[in-house]
Formats: sequence, structure tokens, C-alpha cells
Amino acid sequence: MKKETMLTVLLVVLVAVSVVQAFQLVGLSSSLSGGTVKTSSPAPASTGTSAPSVPSNLQNLPTMVGGC
Repeated sequence: MKKETMLTVLLVVLVAVSVVQAFQLVGLSSSLSGGTVKTSSPAPASTGTSAPSVPSNLQNLPTMVGGC
């Protein structure tokens, strides 16, 4: 193939991908504004009465910073 033909094909593919992403972005934006976006796992309901539990490997995190 000629260099110009390959560049044209590449440009057409990039424009097509951009158009698809633009439509997906518009759909996502309308879903967000309409409140119809679903999450894969629901967030646990927080009652605010108890502190959240922290994994044991994160309890001493300030002592891990520094790397020395």
C-alpha cells in the first residue's frame, strides 16, 4: 500500500473511534443527569454511629511512609 493510503485509512479509523466515543460520552452524560447509572456493587449504608473498620495493614500506615 502507498503511504498516503495507509495514512488515510488510519485517519478514518481514528475519526470513527472518536465518533463512537462521543456517542458513548453523550449517553453517559444523559444517564448521569437522569440518575439512571447503576453501580456494580451497592455501597454499604452508613448509619454514622460507628467508625468504619480499617484493615490491619492500613492501621500503621503513617509509620510505613518514608521507605528508609
